[in-house]
Amino acid sequence: MTPSPVAAAVVDRRPPVVTAQGHGWASPEAFWEERVQRAAHPLAYPALRSVRDRPVVRVPRIGVVVSDAEVAREVLLDLDHFSKVGPGAPSDLWTPVLGPSVLLNMEGAEHAALRRALGPLFSPRAVRELVAADGAGGAGALPDLTRRLAAGETVDLAETVSAQAGAVICGMVGLPPTDEAVRSSMAAASAITGMVRLHRHGLTRSQVTQARTVLERLTAPARAAYRAGDPATVPGRMRDLGLSEREAMGAVGAFVLTGTETIQSFVPRLVAIAHDTGWTARLLADDAALRRRAVEEGLRVTVPTPAMLRSVRAGTSVGGVPVTAGDRVVIATVNCCRAGGGFDPDRPVEPAVRHLWFGAGPHFCLGMPLAMAQVDAVLDALAAAADGRVPVVGRRRAARGVLVPAYGSLELCLRGADGATGLVPASTWTREAS
Repeated sequence: MTPSPVAAAVVDRRPPVVTAQGHGWASPEAFWEERVQRAAHPLAYPALRSVRDRPVVRVPRIGVVVSDAEVAREVLLDLDHFSKVGPGAPSDLWTPVLGPSVLLNMEGAEHAALRRALGPLFSPRAVRELVAADGAGGAGALPDLTRRLAAGETVDLAETVSAQAGAVICGMVGLPPTDEAVRSSMAAASAITGMVRLHRHGLTRSQVTQARTVLERLTAPARAAYRAGDPATVPGRMRDLGLSEREAMGAVGAFVLTGTETIQSFVPRLVAIAHDTGWTARLLADDAALRRRAVEEGLRVTVPTPAMLRSVRAGTSVGGVPVTAGDRVVIATVNCCRAGGGFDPDRPVEPAVRHLWFGAGPHFCLGMPLAMAQVDAVLDALAAAADGRVPVVGRRRAARGVLVPAYGSLELCLRGADGATGLVPASTWTREAS
């Protein structure tokens, strides 16, 4: 997570100009991505973007901000000098809530051992089963999405993806994905992640207490499933894999809290960008390689992790800027990834940028296969409904008070159903963004 309130000192409050001509907005996808980002983090996001043209810069009381992808990758891979544990690192945020034994706040041999133990839970077969549970027997959010779209209805894709992510949460904690369980699980996860702001180094004491209470309620079924040792549940499989109860509960909590909003955020934003750039038909075409390029380009543009934190373990330099033990390094992933320009799946991605949004080295996101399986499941549901037609975006609203920038709602229908286009008149883009 990122800067403190002093970030206001480096904030450029003017809406960025994104046209080569130097006036107005170049495209609706640029306009809407700015709205989504600024709605989530009205101070920290402009602060990060204000230093995007400086590869490495020290910002007082914030840390050393890195906006260059090659330097960022060097930091992530240098375990001798940089750590997720220490002053200003992710451990400051997550350890008080999840405990000391989760991948988010571990290093070294213990981290490697826990990662190896959890690996089988993210095999291709395991993630397919977890995602498919939502649509078992034709029931669930995604089959309903296909039916309603095919019938000519307008659906809220943000709401649907939230329900699907909630069903996966239920699978993680050992609950059947009933409507009430899904809503309760999503509310519990959102109550915790909603406390995290990019301008804070950690949670307050009262927030930690509240988060622990909510998390205990959320993971109670997981604890029961672990103790029962049922291999049909994720916690039961964790026990079979040799994880202690503390490790299993920490892992469940971490995956629920860090993975839920990522999927909730990404899929509607990807579909919106595809709509705004004319890529929807190609995104949903029966071409796995083309879809994968579009999805990865969407991840580069939306940047699921806008910033990553590291604590300096030993004196060194970052892109020529000297750092000492205890310094905080803020990797502005949003700057590193978006330096390549707007959405264009046909353009090669720089090697230093590829998958940087999921990290690098030993801390590369373990849950990536699950995230990609969820993305594919939603796109498959849309493709099944389209049947030669093209889904179009209608009304949309950016979400506020969220950790990962997202749409609060995104209406979708099939072209020909009601003639919706969802396009914002060019003359209104700058006015509405300010």
